[in-house]
Amino acid sequence: MFDLQNIVRENIKNLTPYSSARKEFTGAAQIFLDANENSFGSPLARDYNRYPDPLQSEIKAKIAAEKSIEAARIFVGNGSDEAIDLLFRIFCEPRADNVLICPPTYGMYEVSAEINDVSIVKANLTTDFQLDSSAIKAAIDEKTKLLFVCSPNNPTGNSFAREEILNLADNFGGIVVVDEAYIHFSNEKSLIGEIENFPNLVVLQTFSKAWGLAGLRVGLAFANEEIIRLFNKVKPPYNVSQIAQEAILNAFENKTQVEKVIAEIVAEREKLIENLREFSFVEKIYPTDANFVLIKTADANAIYQFLLDEKIVVRNRNNVELCAGCLRITVGTPEENESLLEALEKMGRG
Repeated sequence: MFDLQNIVRENIKNLTPYSSARKEFTGAAQIFLDANENSFGSPLARDYNRYPDPLQSEIKAKIAAEKSIEAARIFVGNGSDEAIDLLFRIFCEPRADNVLICPPTYGMYEVSAEINDVSIVKANLTTDFQLDSSAIKAAIDEKTKLLFVCSPNNPTGNSFAREEILNLADNFGGIVVVDEAYIHFSNEKSLIGEIENFPNLVVLQTFSKAWGLAGLRVGLAFANEEIIRLFNKVKPPYNVSQIAQEAILNAFENKTQVEKVIAEIVAEREKLIENLREFSFVEKIYPTDANFVLIKTADANAIYQFLLDEKIVVRNRNNVELCAGCLRITVGTPEENESLLEALEKMGRG
């Protein structure tokens, strides 16, 4: 059974977090002489000489209202990648523990494991890109601290059954991390609402995809209060810049535009799929709930290079486990998608 204290690293339990000036004082004041900032300002039109809110309180309040979740259950980080790295640093003893991934999946899980010197255990997806629960449960041992599930999955695009994910969480003594970077393009319901029922569940989301704010590098983690406290204990004091925080708050003022764009992307995705079916060298188009399409082709390397010559870049996944012959194509604007199809036309439909 899951017991948080049994899986937190001892050095993290004993860690006294860095206490920043903006964390120690959060009230109103006119003169700030506590943080060794440059009181004379900056060369920019907008002054950024003061440190940002270390806990991103305004952003969390917006998210809490939107998601109907307590702000104390939200972590805001420097992209989802920061949350992934923190999970390793909080829960995994280097050279001792392991984490489980289900290839093909998002590559940063494995990279973060290697950076943190933590072993990787793999339970590959089935040939139709579904979770192999039996293989997952068989691969778990007493040293398995994290289980990563990306749903909708990257690079395959499909979602996994929520009952299957929750069953894994219910029978695992470690942390189940569900990466929902692409959830906004799916009809599936987020697992954020299950956090109160599963204390070992961590759900990741991002502003990079549906919100179109990849350049800001702002990601989210949702979990119970104890896990979020650990995130805030270990993270750098000012992990999200003032510029990024202001931009995210401005984006919330245009949420209807975000919803409109999501609908347009989904519509373009379906049109793109229908058009790709016309090409004989496209052997299979996999079901997708994301803003991209994975296709199996007769010769992925050749098609990839041909498109490069046409100044169009897609992602060659030919060398990824279970993805031989596959290309991953992000859904572009109508004009970009048309250019892609025109380029493929040059290769011939028949």
